[in-house]
Amino acid sequence: MRLSSAFARTSLIAAAALPLGACSTLGYYGHLAHGEISLLAARKPVAKILGDPAADAQLKARLQSAQAAREFATETLKLPRNRSYTSYADLHRPYATWNVFAAPEFSVEPVHHCFLIAGCLAYRGYFEKDKAENAAASLRAQGYETWIGGSSAHSTLGWFADPILNTMLRGDDDALAGTIFHELAHQQLYVKGDTQFNESFATFVQREGLRQWRSMRGLQARDDSAQSRDTQFTPLALALRERLRALYTRGLTPAVMRERKREEIENFRHDYARLRDSQWGGRGDYDGWVSSEINNAKLAALGLYDGWVPAFTALYDKENRDWTKFYAAVRALAHMNAAARTRELRHLMPAPH
Repeated sequence: MRLSSAFARTSLIAAAALPLGACSTLGYYGHLAHGEISLLAARKPVAKILGDPAADAQLKARLQSAQAAREFATETLKLPRNRSYTSYADLHRPYATWNVFAAPEFSVEPVHHCFLIAGCLAYRGYFEKDKAENAAASLRAQGYETWIGGSSAHSTLGWFADPILNTMLRGDDDALAGTIFHELAHQQLYVKGDTQFNESFATFVQREGLRQWRSMRGLQARDDSAQSRDTQFTPLALALRERLRALYTRGLTPAVMRERKREEIENFRHDYARLRDSQWGGRGDYDGWVSSEINNAKLAALGLYDGWVPAFTALYDKENRDWTKFYAAVRALAHMNAAARTRELRHLMPAPH
């Protein structure tokens, strides 16, 4: 399902990102340090793998494609030139990390966790699934709703030379190239404490970069039908989040709010089924997401990766599709305070049809 893969794209945790405040524990910091050190220790230079006659031929082909995309990222997309994504690490697990989102029972605002380097994030990442599940269980015991998303990629924001991971190879070469563009965009520009800004910026760079990458190679444009379904589904789900946000401010009793919340979620499921059957020809891209538990934590994660993408698209066009000028304009947004930045992004957003 494309939506969950979007959520799972990046985990921004690093051994250098010491947790701050009440959420900090020595055990969690030790877990981060051990996980980061283990990941970095597993790195092997891509050049060495490509030169090894005994190396797996399919892996070598994937890594060759990744290195071509890495060079394109620097030369054409004007992304950082460094040692990131010039090595490979096999973690022998399906995800690099598992991210735990949490939200109160009557709020769609996620619980934030703050770090020295990465700033405040709308999730807490773990290198081991059982630790993520234990953390989620602890949060639920405190009355929070939770959602866990696996991350195929992992970023240290340029503090270390991030490797290509085996978890990044599950998709095709386009997905791998797009992930590299996305991760390098985080190294190009990152605003502490603004997850949606960071992820939407990186997602725009990923999508536009991938379009240009395919064009440069003489490939036809990708089939946009799946992306079109993303574009239709995300606003539908975000509308549910906003209805719940409004519901929670009405001063109703907890019992009444729970019942109204259940009704809103069921109405959303019916709306999704109508969209799927009437416009998508029954293509059930999001059936699993919709039929599984829907709660505030799951909804809070929505929009983080594409909420401001239309605004960044408009800004790129405004800067005559020049990457250097575009990054300068994005950096100007990054230097604003949060309220001013949000106003500017809303101004850039296209009018709804």
